[in-house]
Amino acid sequence: MYGFLIAVGVLLLLSIIWMVYRIQSLVSVVKGSDKKIASGSNKVNAILFVLFLLGTGVLMFWYSIKEFHNYQLPIASEHGVVTDRLFWVTMAITGVVFIITHILLFIFPYKYQYKEDRKATFYPDNNKLEIIWTAVPGVVLAGLVISGWMAWSDITAPAPENAHVIEVMGYQFAWDVRYAGKDNVLGDHDYRLITPTNAAGVDFTDKNAVDDFPSPVVVIPKGEPVLFKIRARDVLHSVFAPHMRLKMDAVPGMPTRFWFVPTKTTAEMREELGNPDFNYEIACTEICGRGHNGMRKVIEVVEPEAYRKWFAEQQTFLQSNPALAAGYEAEVQELAEVQ
Repeated sequence: MYGFLIAVGVLLLLSIIWMVYRIQSLVSVVKGSDKKIASGSNKVNAILFVLFLLGTGVLMFWYSIKEFHNYQLPIASEHGVVTDRLFWVTMAITGVVFIITHILLFIFPYKYQYKEDRKATFYPDNNKLEIIWTAVPGVVLAGLVISGWMAWSDITAPAPENAHVIEVMGYQFAWDVRYAGKDNVLGDHDYRLITPTNAAGVDFTDKNAVDDFPSPVVVIPKGEPVLFKIRARDVLHSVFAPHMRLKMDAVPGMPTRFWFVPTKTTAEMREELGNPDFNYEIACTEICGRGHNGMRKVIEVVEPEAYRKWFAEQQTFLQSNPALAAGYEAEVQELAEVQ
């Protein structure tokens, strides 16, 4: 330990001595007493700029090509194709601009390095240049914003009438899933009804809630529209299903929604990836507390026939826990028995 501290101390001392030497050299340059130092220092720095550009450029392209297959996950929803196209168009435009501007950024220090006989050129204004670099980015950005807005409007618009309605509720630190049941209409909920056995606060006086049922796994059919109705019970969360290109915040007091059409079953994706343990999942992408990283829920995409069979086998809240009907009118209890 002491040897390490001594080594660090020696390095700091040498750094201080070097900085003092550099300061003295710069003071000499400012006073005009040593122009050779200024010229030599600028030349070295200019060459280093070019070497840095070439080195980092080679590393960037090498790594990008090497890891290209990891840039994005396989797509498993219809709107995911649109989302990825928007991403790559944006990446291409901003990438070209990034490369051009950084080449110029590192080339200019070399091209315009200090020379004793060089005089600076001053351009007071250039109206044509001002118009070009204002109009071109404005048009390009407007195109990107409008195309993104159109895609966003589509996935947040009212879902098709035949969409399967599923409620996804976030709370610290888990997801609660509720299906709309046979009528495909979610019943009302009230935070005042939340209990250890009724985590979603479902209001069973609403007849639409009587056939609602919970599920530990989000099961959805391939090729059919699915509507996620999203809410939060306590703090801000965010529903994120990367393969579906689905991301929507769960905001307390402000229900949100997101509809999509899955295109690959879990079994098909496992075969595509060569990973028999693969599962689609919902994760929380809004830091919501100490247990944030544990907020995961498995999504199982199955064929429509398998989904309907699974759906028919599910028990409603009241069937799986008859005690939830206690305290309600006899009509609710009768409906629970019928369901």
